[in-house]
Amino acid sequence: MPSLKSGEMRTADIARHVGYSVQQVRNLERDGVLPLVARTVTGYRIYGEVHLQSALAYRALAAGVGPVEAKKIVRAFHQFPTSPALALLDTAHARLDAERAEIRQAKEAAHAISREPIEDVRASDAMSVSELAAALGVRPSTLRHWHAKALVIPDRDPVRGTRRYTPTQVRDARIVHQLRKAGYRITPLRSLMPELRRTRRSEDVVSALAARDASITARSKALLDGASALSAVLSMHRQAT
Repeated sequence: MPSLKSGEMRTADIARHVGYSVQQVRNLERDGVLPLVARTVTGYRIYGEVHLQSALAYRALAAGVGPVEAKKIVRAFHQFPTSPALALLDTAHARLDAERAEIRQAKEAAHAISREPIEDVRASDAMSVSELAAALGVRPSTLRHWHAKALVIPDRDPVRGTRRYTPTQVRDARIVHQLRKAGYRITPLRSLMPELRRTRRSEDVVSALAARDASITARSKALLDGASALSAVLSMHRQAT
């Protein structure tokens, strides 16, 4: 009977070792994630170590970059030359590195606004452009620029059509002002502000960032596991040629 130890495996052996169903293994074969599978004279599939490592690579990469990208990467490792496959893996790591950089910036931003009473707003805090500009010590044109860049989006007076900042929008402006003083540029702020708007307390921001950081760490570990399996796949392909 074929086994993992013998190097000859049936579909159920691969499924059991990877933690997938038999149908999922067949789907991976259909999608080209597993290389060509040999069959017995009676039609039974016979898998080898390269198929097992390919399935393990896919499972890990799917956790790191998602199933669509994972299939694309593993399929590329069954082709030659290998440089395009390695480039896909490099790109996946680069995306995670960029996310880590964003998290570092966001954590610094959270620290910069930690003393800003972001939940302390009252209905009477609504302001016009000139009032808010004076309160922050910036020019009205600065507020208009923040509006144009979707950092702080005010309401419009229904009669006059002028900008009117609600208490929540005043709070956003105070945060943007703090972060701009801390050296944050417009582009990263555009990514950060929606996340800050979804939370009402600074500790919520810190908690959300910690959860995102943990997610990136888990995905990074998954990429490492996937790369290890892909290295084995690459070695077996080279030995076979």
